Amino acid sequence: MAKHIPYQRVPDTGLLPAAMLYGPGVRIWHWLNALAVVILAVTGYFIGVPPPSAIGDTSTLYVMGWIRFFHLAFGYIFALLAVMRLWLVFVEGGISYQLFMPEIWRKVWLEGFIRQIHWNLLLKGPLRYIGLNPLANIAMLVMFVIPGAVIILTGFAMYAEVAGHDSWQYWLFGWVTMLFGNTLDLHIIHRLAMWVMVWFVMMHVYIAVREDILSRQTTISTMLSGERQFRD
Repeated sequence: MAKHIPYQRVPDTGLLPAAMLYGPGVRIWHWLNALAVVILAVTGYFIGVPPPSAIGDTSTLYVMGWIRFFHLAFGYIFALLAVMRLWLVFVEGGISYQLFMPEIWRKVWLEGFIRQIHWNLLLKGPLRYIGLNPLANIAMLVMFVIPGAVIILTGFAMYAEVAGHDSWQYWLFGWVTMLFGNTLDLHIIHRLAMWVMVWFVMMHVYIAVREDILSRQTTISTMLSGERQFRD
């Protein structure tokens, strides 16, 4: 098993040596996952709110057919990427485990969580971290990991209804439909989870850009190189 880097704060000022946080697997996962989320959100929206009917031979145009195909294809990719991300926790180490396990039992984590809220509201100055800051840690768990799991479970449950009761999809995910009671509620939960993830993506992009500019530590380039650099 690869070595994990524990959650830790670093001095708020001064030039510090760079820290390697993300291996190539996590970086590849991040950008592939970002592409999958965008395509799933766009195609999922048009499945729920179909575009106007196109004039012409439907067998030639096949608009909704292609929308549904890309949604299902990237749904499988999204699920496989989720398995890959869990696997990377054990094989690549670093701070990859922090996405799933916020260290809420540590006093320094709780203090950092409150301080990060103040910083996001521009009430206090920024803190610098090896890895995820506590607020980002919770936001990613609550607004990405959990909704992502709900999307995968409900998505495969809806597909199981099409694949039939003798399919492996129904054997693995048929219980999800019975849990929610009916198909309509299943669709609603699936779309609500999608909107939670869309809100997270907008917040994530804004915060990443802002942190890169104001907090004297790299964020965007870190997910390209794997290395976090600290500025004076």
